[in-house]
Amino acid sequence: MELPGYRPLYRQVYDIVVGKVAQGVWKPGEALPSEQALARELGVSQGTMRKVLDALTAEKVLERHQGKGTFIAENTQERALFRFFRMVRADGSRVTPDCGAETVKVRASRAVEQQKLDLEKGDRVVEIRRIRLLEGKPAIRETIVLPAALFPGIEARQPLPNTLYSLYQTDFGVNIVAANERLGAEIADAEDHKLLGAPVGAPLLTIDRIALSLQDRKVEWRLSRVYAPHLAYAITLS
Repeated sequence: MELPGYRPLYRQVYDIVVGKVAQGVWKPGEALPSEQALARELGVSQGTMRKVLDALTAEKVLERHQGKGTFIAENTQERALFRFFRMVRADGSRVTPDCGAETVKVRASRAVEQQKLDLEKGDRVVEIRRIRLLEGKPAIRETIVLPAALFPGIEARQPLPNTLYSLYQTDFGVNIVAANERLGAEIADAEDHKLLGAPVGAPLLTIDRIALSLQDRKVEWRLSRVYAPHLAYAITLS
């Protein structure tokens, strides 16, 4: 029987490595010390260290390059686009979104945002509203909410890059490693008609996403309304 609060050695080492990445001890793209050196530093067997590195590689936190070593993964623009955006044409080829109009402001958080992002009453958030273009046409209304404490000064960086996750990582030390999404359907309203050209009453795809950083911290709530009748949302299960 495990004692209350007991954590296996593997998990303890995993949490130490994750903590170093989250704290910026190792920067995106930086090579880690060798497996043997890390094992010695943390006082564990090489087998335990390998298990931890294998797990973090599978979770896309680390990357291994044959003959070169293990590196902190970078959320480059292309990587983030293809990892977290899944709209495809009829032939299965992916569509890359571009940025249209954008507004950014800092304000007090609302109750629903506090619940979504585990914030306290009185915490402030950054609200980003963007129109995204698919094949040159307005197709997505995005509302993105971030905890302001994690992204100081981001509102002054306009225009923001096409994908935000690389900016989060390189400038704010926030590494997005997973996203929980809920897909739904809604009817286009007058605002959708104005901004996306969707007929009022037309069906829209909605995507409600919570992005998670290392240690499962909720760092972004993104709500997208998509009008793209000629496209589909595709995922691969394995």
